Amino acid sequence: MTHARLPGHPDLLCVWVDPQGLVRSIQPMAQAFKQPPPERLQVVNLQGDWLSLGGVDLQINGALGLSFTDLTLNHLGKLGEICQFLWQQGVDAFLPTLVTTSPQQIQQALATIHRYDQQIHRVGSAKILGVHLEGPCLNPSKRGAHPQQYLQPLTLATLKTLLADQGQWVKVMTLAPELDPTGEVIPYLCQQGIAVSLGHSQATAAQAQAAFRQGATLVTHAFNAMPPLHHREPGLLGAALLEPGVFAGFIADGQHVSPLMLQILLRAGNYSEHLFLVSDALAPLGLGDGTYPWDDRHMTVDQGTARLADGTLAGTTEPLLTGVSNLVRWGVCSVEEAIALATTAPRQALGDRWEASRRDRPFMGRAANQLLRWSLDRDGHTLTWQRLLANT
Repeated sequence: MTHARLPGHPDLLCVWVDPQGLVRSIQPMAQAFKQPPPERLQVVNLQGDWLSLGGVDLQINGALGLSFTDLTLNHLGKLGEICQFLWQQGVDAFLPTLVTTSPQQIQQALATIHRYDQQIHRVGSAKILGVHLEGPCLNPSKRGAHPQQYLQPLTLATLKTLLADQGQWVKVMTLAPELDPTGEVIPYLCQQGIAVSLGHSQATAAQAQAAFRQGATLVTHAFNAMPPLHHREPGLLGAALLEPGVFAGFIADGQHVSPLMLQILLRAGNYSEHLFLVSDALAPLGLGDGTYPWDDRHMTVDQGTARLADGTLAGTTEPLLTGVSNLVRWGVCSVEEAIALATTAPRQALGDRWEASRRDRPFMGRAANQLLRWSLDRDGHTLTWQRLLANT
């Protein structure tokens, strides 16, 4: 594949794919054809389009009418359909996100994901990396759409009861650090291999900094359900943007955060160095606008934005990669930065690391049909994508 762009590379590149369909090497175009290529070599000219890994969504609440919080063993088939749907939406992997509910329901959902993971992974299906547990140890004043009756205190006893024998499936937990004056909870979760994300919180900058020292490495949906940036009290988000190794997720639907504020956030966080995109999509993802059940309540979806009956913002029904296109359409960052925010940055936020000088490393040995091809139209504002080999 010739004349390709990769985020982070200034030059046009040639990507070599072996007969098994795996990426074997990536070279600058100037070095690729010093000698005529073999006659039987298939050459695909990407015409300056970008290549990327598929998206990774670290906060997605459901799709196709099913909330992951409501999972039971009867939903194994539906969960498989959702994984296939997400693959079609350009997502390689995701963390099903369970919102605040009863401990019994959380256990049931975790057990269902465990059972699903024991099945053979289907080709053309997004992989479940684990679970994002958003709650129930949240600050009541910043609970947002999370039901008050299921909020729990942030204690070791609560967590041990909550996780029980299914804790190995939890990869990320969102919590309000100010609820734990002992400082015991975050180190305990880190010891269990669970990444701690600060969110739904009233934490001050000092409290957030203490949580980062204890091991927290993530922030849940920047700006939403937390104090705003303030010139006298930077708050949780202000502390996070200056903390090495901490990543903050954000939603780019134009409703959760204004495009102008996103531009400020992206510049302050140095784009994918500290930030990553999430969809925060709810169960109606893939179904369109309308009124849908959510636990014992209802939400109304209008133009992709979901709200409760009292007007509380509940989430979105836009897929992850729509956020990438939105960032480019709004002109708040470059194409390659927008792509990185949904592809490489979430992987790094979960612990994948590679040297800046080897930005081709994540592509090596990967099946070419797992890659995405991104095209920018002539007006420079409309970014579209497709699975790389869909039309080659």
